[in-house]
Amino acid sequence: MENRKIRVIHYGLGPIGLATAKMVLKKPDMEIVGAVDIAKDMVGKDLGEILGVQPLGVHVTDNAERLFAKTQADVVIHTAGSRLKQISKQIEEILRGGKNIVSSAEELLYSTPENVEAAARIDKLAKEKGVTVLGTGVNPGFVMDALPLTLTGVCEEVREVHVTRIVDAGTRRYPLQRKVGAGMTPELFREKVAEKAMGHVGLRESLFLIADRLHFVLDDVRETVEPMIAEKPLKTDYFELKPGDVAGIKNLGEGFREGKKIVTLDLRMYIGAEDPHDSVRIVGTPALSLRIEGGVAGDQATAAILMNSIAAVIAAPPGLVTVKDLPAPYCHQ
Repeated sequence: MENRKIRVIHYGLGPIGLATAKMVLKKPDMEIVGAVDIAKDMVGKDLGEILGVQPLGVHVTDNAERLFAKTQADVVIHTAGSRLKQISKQIEEILRGGKNIVSSAEELLYSTPENVEAAARIDKLAKEKGVTVLGTGVNPGFVMDALPLTLTGVCEEVREVHVTRIVDAGTRRYPLQRKVGAGMTPELFREKVAEKAMGHVGLRESLFLIADRLHFVLDDVRETVEPMIAEKPLKTDYFELKPGDVAGIKNLGEGFREGKKIVTLDLRMYIGAEDPHDSVRIVGTPALSLRIEGGVAGDQATAAILMNSIAAVIAAPPGLVTVKDLPAPYCHQ
């Protein structure tokens, strides 16, 4: 194989996109060859200036199609949306340019019943172009799906999987605090959730991925989204909450077989959360439990797993793949 650097294009320069670009810059076997964003205050600027480093000779463009046509790249790191309806055209545009994709789009993790047709189109186009598409991140992509599935590798049998993730949203970036409803009234929270205009995305994808890989036949899948309410005044760099305001979200996903709950994914992400942690409990032979004190740092970990997944995606067979179709990522140094 030719001994050259992996050429990377960054598509989407929000907090996660910029964090990933900073990590890629530090890798001696990678180079950034392009950047895409529609923000008017970024277009035309050198990416190095935006990142606060020396000029890179890579200028941000809002014309992705032109960039893909003229720039040779091995992979596009896509960090520009969550839902397939929102980002399908972006993904297809990248694929038509013949580029592999590592995306933070939560609904790309696994094809749920709602997104089967869109996922099939992406898979077909990727195979036609001979490239690979992966949706990943810290959650979904690791804590509530890949990690528990990996733990089951030492089990003779698995009967149940239960995962809890408690995150202090006050330590996270502004878009995430806004996404979990910080500062809203409970009434507005429920209205926005019903419109799918806010809230966590990816819990159903994680649940269906676990069930698929463990051959759990589920009779019923339930998901609930409820507000976590502030009981005292709370303050972050972006919000000031009074008692009764929404502090964040409780998102619960449950899978049932013959009336018995065999998969539970319990995500609580709110400002002021006490005892943040990630925990996994496997009911099987042997029974297993794992607890990560403080939890996996969401923003930094998402950027890292995107970068650390690049090599496996480039080497993978063409098509839309999941995190469990590829070798587990590891720290790429």
